[in-house]
Amino acid sequence: MSETLLDVENLRVTFPTRQGEFQAVRGVSFTLGRERLGIVGESGSGKSMTGRAILRLIRPPGRVEADRMEFRGEDLLAKSERDMQKIRGQKISMVMQDPKFSLNPVMKIGEQIMEIYRFHTGAGRSAARRKAVEMLEAVQIRDPERVMRAYPHEMSGGMGQRIMIAMMLVTEPEILIADEPTSALDVSVQTQVLSIIDRLVRERGMGLIFISHDLNLVASFCDRVLIMYAGRIVEVCDAGKLHEATHPYTRGLLGSLPRIDAPQPRLEVLKRDPAWAQAPSVSGRT
Repeated sequence: MSETLLDVENLRVTFPTRQGEFQAVRGVSFTLGRERLGIVGESGSGKSMTGRAILRLIRPPGRVEADRMEFRGEDLLAKSERDMQKIRGQKISMVMQDPKFSLNPVMKIGEQIMEIYRFHTGAGRSAARRKAVEMLEAVQIRDPERVMRAYPHEMSGGMGQRIMIAMMLVTEPEILIADEPTSALDVSVQTQVLSIIDRLVRERGMGLIFISHDLNLVASFCDRVLIMYAGRIVEVCDAGKLHEATHPYTRGLLGSLPRIDAPQPRLEVLKRDPAWAQAPSVSGRT
């Protein structure tokens, strides 16, 4: 792995409830270089919370704590909200789940992309417009001038995903956190969007955190994988060796997937062991 962009140690995300405090993320540790890091697990395993915590998007009464959470040696937990606004979108960007619905429905697409670029760079309107068109072309949108003048509801799901990726990359961040950016797309469009993300990450030398519940997708797309269960990392492995994973939870997830090459009359049911949630979190730091 190349230079470390992000260093997270013992990350914890806690929410108060009537029954006491609930830890959504419990002791997560990992590093990220200029690579594609996958985070997989079931819904509720803490994947998205981990991504949001990195950008300090957990609002009170939720708490984000860590022994270390540094971007290029800078302590993210020590930064003020104003300083974090300079990090979000400019240094670290995040594509949310169903990203099309993150677009402002009453604002033209071009204006939204330009607004982000001008906010973070101070560029003039004409320069921002050129950059917006350039980014729409980079995500393989035909006739970007027409799309600049369109509203989000006029776009298909796949187009909306591409527009959001263009918007998050327009400031050329060093890290992109992609939270299931293709979950609502059909397979053919999903492949196109992943190809675009892969090309932009490689060309720009970025670090990518790819959050997904699709193990096969992560195995084919990422370099390393963190498997999360109940807010903890239970296993870390190279993406190419994901199908050789040894933890019973990971084996259970793999066994519950349908396979065209090996059809079964009935898929396995994942059997959970309470001990998995109590075991210390595995470190993904290198």
